[in-house]
Amino acid sequence: MTITQSTPQLMPILSAGRHRNASRGACFMEYASFLAGERWSDRPACTHPLLASLARDVNDLTTDAHRGELLPLVPRVVGLNPASELYSAEVAVLAASAALPIASMERQRALAAGLISLVRRAEDDRLERIAEESLAQVPDIQRWAQRYLNEVYSARGSWTHAAEAIVHTSTVGIALACVADPESQLKDLLVAAIQAGERMTQRVGITPDRLLVDS
Repeated sequence: MTITQSTPQLMPILSAGRHRNASRGACFMEYASFLAGERWSDRPACTHPLLASLARDVNDLTTDAHRGELLPLVPRVVGLNPASELYSAEVAVLAASAALPIASMERQRALAAGLISLVRRAEDDRLERIAEESLAQVPDIQRWAQRYLNEVYSARGSWTHAAEAIVHTSTVGIALACVADPESQLKDLLVAAIQAGERMTQRVGITPDRLLVDS
């Protein structure tokens, strides 16, 4: 009788960019698709699209020296896909609020205008308060954005596209900001977005060990 033994599949290495398969490494969301047992992709169905977009940006804007610190967060996005439209608005508000105080003036203006327009459309008092607190830190930018919106801007396009633009501008703005540790701020933003999704779905955070045991 011949006894065969299977070799355990090695876990992929977290790295920047897209990868053809796990043997070549994995970005944050490719790793999530791997853990979820989905088809290999950086856009797995198990995660809310805007949260996935944020995670890809944070992964790619984090250096190799610190990217491993994101790994414990990967299992928490698996299956995290709130149905409420307000989740996209909240992720965008969180991102803009994190970037507004430290981004370049050009990005501050874009973020302030996008943030004001988004919270008007969301019509959610809590998100409006978060936005107001963030805008109060950059009063000149806030006044510019309000003039712009009142004079030359009309809200067009989908809510999703507006939120995606805010999130991407925010992550790049944080990464390029003249601050001591932008990578920690990017990680904190991703954590805040995950926690918002967990609250919205009333879901307890999943640890890597638990996910691997349950899969």
